[in-house]
Amino acid sequence: MQRTFSSSALVLRVRPAGESNREASFLSAEEGIITATLFGGPKSRLRSHVSPFNYGTLWTYRDPARDFRKVSDFDVSSWRPGLRELYERSAAASLIAGTVLAGHGGGGSWTGALALTGAALDALESADESCCERITLHFLWNWADLLGHQPDPLRCASCACEAGGDGVLWFIQGEGFLCNRCMLRDCPGSASAAALGPGARRWLLAVGKGSPAELVRCSPDAASLGELRVLMNRLLTYD
Repeated sequence: MQRTFSSSALVLRVRPAGESNREASFLSAEEGIITATLFGGPKSRLRSHVSPFNYGTLWTYRDPARDFRKVSDFDVSSWRPGLRELYERSAAASLIAGTVLAGHGGGGSWTGALALTGAALDALESADESCCERITLHFLWNWADLLGHQPDPLRCASCACEAGGDGVLWFIQGEGFLCNRCMLRDCPGSASAAALGPGARRWLLAVGKGSPAELVRCSPDAASLGELRVLMNRLLTYD
């Protein structure tokens, strides 16, 4: 029975496990989320390589009888040191990693999840403070698409009417975007509704499937940015 496995993997999180060991969580294109025990003291080469946001080839040993898995080796091909040079970069990268873990690595779309996450982290490595948030919002919007949760920002989910150029759509979790008429009819006074104005909608359509590295040239206005923050929070809230 095979007990040693290798895969391309991104380190998402490392946390203490016992007195000197650590529990490492990876995103792998072959297996999705992998959680394995990392042995070694503070000066261990392996421990220094298995650090959040590093990417490379992972080798693990699995003991099915004990339901135990440990990190045997990790050959790093991408270190991303720039993520640790600015607080906003590190915070954005941690939020992205937490989202991937909460979404179980993309629910089976592991290759797409790894590509989407890697592109966001690469863009963050040289981003300034304001661009970090735009990269995060871009990732969250496309992550919702990967999970099949992304609503259509151009059409009402109830009556299928197209949103006007100056109209506001209202996002209701579990429903999608509703126009003003359907919102007043079906969900009047809903405290959970998130408004999406034309500026925020144009930004989503403009950045869409584009590269996060291009977001340095595409910034929403302050009001639209606030709407996008609320939308992503509601869109990716797991019940």
